[in-house]
Amino acid sequence: MLALTFATGVVDAVGYLRLDQVFAGNMTGNVVILGMAATGGTGLPVLGPVMALVFFLVGAAAAGRVLRTAAPGWGHRCTGLLGGVGLVLAATALGLAVTGPGTPAARASMASALALAMGAQAATARHLAVKDVTTVVVTSTLTGLAADSPLGAARGQGARRRVAAVTLITAGAAAGAALCQVHEGLAVAAAALAVLAVTGLGHASARSPTTWRPRPNR
Repeated sequence: MLALTFATGVVDAVGYLRLDQVFAGNMTGNVVILGMAATGGTGLPVLGPVMALVFFLVGAAAAGRVLRTAAPGWGHRCTGLLGGVGLVLAATALGLAVTGPGTPAARASMASALALAMGAQAATARHLAVKDVTTVVVTSTLTGLAADSPLGAARGQGARRRVAAVTLITAGAAAGAALCQVHEGLAVAAAALAVLAVTGLGHASARSPTTWRPRPNR
C-alpha cells in the first residue's frame, strides 16, 4: 500500500504539471479548483477536474461492485483490479508517448483515464483496510499523526506507517515532476510498473501457504 501511495504521487504530479492542473488521485484538490473557478477564478481548468471526478467515481464504484462479496484481505479480485489499474496506467503512458498531451480535450481524456485507475486503486485499498494508508490522500494520515503525537493525545499509534505514507507520496510527486522534465509518458510508465509490481507481489504473497501450529500447553 505504501508503494501504491508512491505511485499516486507520481500520477498526481503528471496530472497537475502536464494535464492542465488536474489531480487524478486527490479529489479534494479538484473540488477546490472547481469551487474557485465557479466564483470567477480566471485561468482555472473546469473540464479536466469535472471529468476526473466523474471517472474517479466510476473507477471506485466498479471496484466496489467487484469486491462487494469478496472475503477480507488480498484475493484474486484484488489482483485483477490492481492489475487492471496497472494496465490502464500503461496504456495512458503509451498514449502520452505517442501523441503527447495534445489538445485540452486530449489532456482531459488522459487525466480521466488516470483518475479511473486511481478510483479503482483507492477502492481496492479501502477493501484491504491497511490503517492510515488510503494510497490517494494523506490529510487523514497527517491528522492522525498530529493528534496521536506527544504534543496531542500521546498515543503513539502507527506513527511510522503514517510518516512513511506522507514521505512516499511526497517522494512520488518529486519523482513524477523530475520524470516529467524528460517526458510525462515516462512518469506514468514508472507508476504503472510500481502498481504491476505490487500486484505481482501481493498475488504471490496471498498464494503462499502458511502453516499454523497451536502452541503446546504448558
